[in-house]
Amino acid sequence: MADKNEVATIVPHGNIDAAQIAILMCTKDGAAFLGQQLKSIADQTHTNWVLLVSDDGSHDETREILRHFAETHHQTTTIRNGPGKGACVNFLSLAIDPTIDADYFAFSDQDDIWHQDKLRRALTWLVTVPSDVPGLYCGRTELMSIDERSYGFSPLFTRPPTFRNALVQTLGGGNTMVFNRAAKKILEAAATVEVVLHDWWMYQLVSAADGMVHYDPQPGLKYRQHPDNLFGSNLGWRARLIRLRMMLSGHFHDWNDTNIAALRRLPAYLIAPRNREVLELFAKARSASLLKRLHYLRQSGIYRQTLLGNLGLLAAAILKRI
Repeated sequence: MADKNEVATIVPHGNIDAAQIAILMCTKDGAAFLGQQLKSIADQTHTNWVLLVSDDGSHDETREILRHFAETHHQTTTIRNGPGKGACVNFLSLAIDPTIDADYFAFSDQDDIWHQDKLRRALTWLVTVPSDVPGLYCGRTELMSIDERSYGFSPLFTRPPTFRNALVQTLGGGNTMVFNRAAKKILEAAATVEVVLHDWWMYQLVSAADGMVHYDPQPGLKYRQHPDNLFGSNLGWRARLIRLRMMLSGHFHDWNDTNIAALRRLPAYLIAPRNREVLELFAKARSASLLKRLHYLRQSGIYRQTLLGNLGLLAAAILKRI
């Protein structure tokens, strides 16, 4: 995969203003903060969007808020019932639906606040990607508490976005992701599979197919932190040590079981041969004897984005926790 940060030399082949974005939002009892998120969508400098919402059985005023938004904005808003199996399945139910079509697609949580130029910044890069090449934009977030107090940013990642990284780490949150039609076609071809997180799966799929992935170091939204966030901000050493402990406790091993099984079920054409080789080397590094585990790990070239993350990866390999 080429260096995706070197986009200045690429001549855009699309018109940004003419590009339609389908915003894929999932909701579940989100009335407390949904209005702010919807307002931030309505305030986008890029106005050519439609909103598709999959509600996973809300019992509060979520649907009423969505209906009012649909009635008061000229852009189309569609609300449907979700599968009721959690956020990951709900997001993928939208992303793999072949009847949902647009030029580009953006995942949206129900409780963030988007910066006004979020969509336009994503499009500025995405229109440089050839239409037949899967393209995925993601990036950093500005962190805020439940009561909207800002307290920093998610970690700044600097290593290249590749399949060797995607196997062991998700790069950007789903709430930052915008992708093109070619990337959506890959999701549709992968169909319904059991995976850990929709954003991690998105990163794995696009990079596995040798698509183009761009990580934006400039935050495009305020990410609301709740006590029950699945992964949270990863901000500071305490949060990173918690993640390291999760990795060594066996959670990481179980997640990899799930993701490897999903990747192996993909049609052969969805994974570039060199990435298929990396996948199998990684699989061998999880079950061989200690010296062979370390050999396969090194041969696969997999890596995480930070020094602590890579030390944790090595420790997990030694302890047979990958």
